[in-house]
Amino acid sequence: MSWRDLMCGELREEHVGSRVTLAGWVARRRDHGGLVFIDLRDRTGITQLVINPERSAEAAELAHEIRNEFVLQAAGEVVSRSPEAVNPNLPTGAVEIQVETLRIVSRSTPLPFQLDEENVDETLRLRYRWLDLRREKLQRNIRLRAQMVGIIRRHMEAAGFLDIQTPILYKSTPEGARDFVVPSRLHKGTFFALPQSPQLLKQLTMIAGFDRYYQVAICFRDEDLRADRVQEITQLDVEVSFPDRAELFELMEEIFAAVWSECIGIEIPRPFPQMTFEEADRRFGSDKPDTRFGLEIEDATEVTRGSEFGVFAGAETVRFLRVPGVFSRADLGALEERAKELGAKGLAYVIRDDQGEIRSPIAKFLSDAELEALAPGLGETLLFAADTWPMTSRVLGTLRLHLAQELRLIDDSAFTFLWVTDFPMFEWDEEEGRWSAVHHPFTRPTDEWKETFADDPGHALAYAYDLIVNGNELGGGSFRIHEPDIQEKVFDLLALSPEDQRAKFGFLLDALAMGAPPHGGIALGIDRTTMVLAGEPNLRDVIAFPKNQAGLDPMSGAPSPITDAQLAELGLRVVAPPKEPAS
Repeated sequence: MSWRDLMCGELREEHVGSRVTLAGWVARRRDHGGLVFIDLRDRTGITQLVINPERSAEAAELAHEIRNEFVLQAAGEVVSRSPEAVNPNLPTGAVEIQVETLRIVSRSTPLPFQLDEENVDETLRLRYRWLDLRREKLQRNIRLRAQMVGIIRRHMEAAGFLDIQTPILYKSTPEGARDFVVPSRLHKGTFFALPQSPQLLKQLTMIAGFDRYYQVAICFRDEDLRADRVQEITQLDVEVSFPDRAELFELMEEIFAAVWSECIGIEIPRPFPQMTFEEADRRFGSDKPDTRFGLEIEDATEVTRGSEFGVFAGAETVRFLRVPGVFSRADLGALEERAKELGAKGLAYVIRDDQGEIRSPIAKFLSDAELEALAPGLGETLLFAADTWPMTSRVLGTLRLHLAQELRLIDDSAFTFLWVTDFPMFEWDEEEGRWSAVHHPFTRPTDEWKETFADDPGHALAYAYDLIVNGNELGGGSFRIHEPDIQEKVFDLLALSPEDQRAKFGFLLDALAMGAPPHGGIALGIDRTTMVLAGEPNLRDVIAFPKNQAGLDPMSGAPSPITDAQLAELGLRVVAPPKEPAS
């Protein structure tokens, strides 16, 4: 039995006069007395069916039972629409099918929401995700994602990379986020972990002699969710032996240029610009700067070093944004509250209005020389943060993005790609009271820091890089440590005892000691890249079956309890959470 000759979105004027069979879902039904019109939908598009009792009384009788999302099979003649009935918004809008035979393949219960309904609660959408996925937007997003992955695979294979699968059940290792753990039935009291990334495994493939590895890998991180973060991520994972950074960058740029060109018809200029972490932090207050607009951070530390305004004079750093526009007191108050939420003590400002008058509660403390050096222009507002360097970056970097949105400084149709390089190798963890790795503990120091990184970890730089577009980090990578003595030295600095090193990473240290080539790579987020490509603000709208913001699946009810018998088989018991105190 043949269910269909063509897909619903494939009919064109060249099919006029032919008899075809289609199958799909009812997107819309319109009863015009004698005639019934049905928009029949599948993943390729919509075709209009016309059911005329004069052509088929049986089909006309059946049409009265049909509702939205019924599954139909229809056969009939393809005819041209009358000129006034042509729908220019549909590829099939010049033709329709005069139905001769009609069959209800499957019926639908009343729907919890209509597919064209706006602002449906996300929990309801996820509860009925199979229905939600029929919507045109999500159909487009999932197809776009599949197309992108196909392009990636094509380019990786052409460049000589092998698709090597790595385990899902693996060892728990401290790499940043919490692990999802899986109890072992055969070895009670022990646990596997779901991999946060195939980082160590892809390094082992290099040591094993596979010069070029890639994988579209699923990774698991037990962390709090937000609009651009989920617990199950998919990434393009890449590793090469004897790496050349320029060659790696060129391949990634080639892939992204092809994805943007083939998927959405936009040509991305190459090569992508490069910027060090230090420059990105200094100019934009961010390690993932959005360079579609200016509004760069300026430094006033030296200008205000001898200022009569004590906040400026005594601060480690004074930096500011030069914002086009004159703000009201209410607007400035709202900006200051936002700055305080980010950890700032306040937000000073200087306004030069359109008449050239300076307005500021701190103006009386600023000398003519200071005002001249700061040079506020007509109709400009200067917003100051005076604090440590990291705090001024955090505050002004965040306000920069907020103001760009509010003042509509961003070209939403633009895509600005950027490599950020030379990241710090370590950062001080105040809570733990020790150094931690910025990227991961297997990242290689730059050549100038190879011998001395342990002497001055706060300034040591790593051979690490991130790929940014429009302020979104699409991925990151690094060159890895291939010498066991350097790897042990890093572990020592991170306060891992020799016993912990052997227990957690002994296999890696053994492998590095048996002829490890220089190697490096990159991991690029498939989910986040699709989000940017599709122009979606929510990562969950580019994933077929995501969890909600609480990490729950409203559709299946996962995570869910297991039986006492299962727990006993695993050698586990569940400890009830403490009761909330009575109010």
